[in-house]
Amino acid sequence: MPTLQRPDGVNLYYEVHGTGPTILLTHGYSATSQMWQGQVEALSKDHQLVIWDMRGHGQSDSPDDPALYSEPATVADMAALLDTVGARSAIIGGLSLGGYMSLAFHRVHPDRTEALLIIDTGPGYKNDEAREGWNRTSLKTAQRYETEGLKGLEAGSPERRLARHRSAKGLALAARGMLTQRDAGVILSLPDIRVPSIVVVGSEDTPFLAAGDYMAAKIPGAKKAVIEGAGHAANIDQPEAFNAAIVGFLEGLS
Repeated sequence: MPTLQRPDGVNLYYEVHGTGPTILLTHGYSATSQMWQGQVEALSKDHQLVIWDMRGHGQSDSPDDPALYSEPATVADMAALLDTVGARSAIIGGLSLGGYMSLAFHRVHPDRTEALLIIDTGPGYKNDEAREGWNRTSLKTAQRYETEGLKGLEAGSPERRLARHRSAKGLALAARGMLTQRDAGVILSLPDIRVPSIVVVGSEDTPFLAAGDYMAAKIPGAKKAVIEGAGHAANIDQPEAFNAAIVGFLEGLS
């Protein structure tokens, strides 16, 4: 499968499946593009599906420079992937950190976003103290990868257990630069979203249920789907119900 070399020297792994309108799916933190394998057949039937590994993850590069890991760098990587596959715009979606980055992408590139698929995701925090608490947890995650290596993935949620990474250091740097949040820009942008959007959450994904309700209420016209019996990796826990929800939403776009 191909790789995309970015101007800062980072090579990104990506896959393209199918033809048609483009969907770009971004995985969660410490997962990889492989978490979407259960969606490839269903979503590439009528679309060009692009899945990829964020910097520091999977088969993409894990540069040593901490400055190369950030929300703006990730958004720029997503735009470059669209350029590479010949897509002026796309349906943008992702799970957890990938969903947050999808919202961040829309904030920067609303003209390149045809629709949003926001899956088991939080939109960040308005409250500085709450954001600092999230960031403390993210930095502890970074420290754990620095001291324990990759072995902790074995006890993680399904999308993490599937993942194969080159570098624990890459995950640590991604936690420090990409999982931590700097401001309230994404959560404040929700009422300005003007594209069709669906918020998907697993019924057992307790930490993200309130966030799903909040986004569904704040994004104008957003649809919401609760996947019964699914946890944080709704697409892996209940793939048939998940695929049906996404395909139904996509059919409503045409």
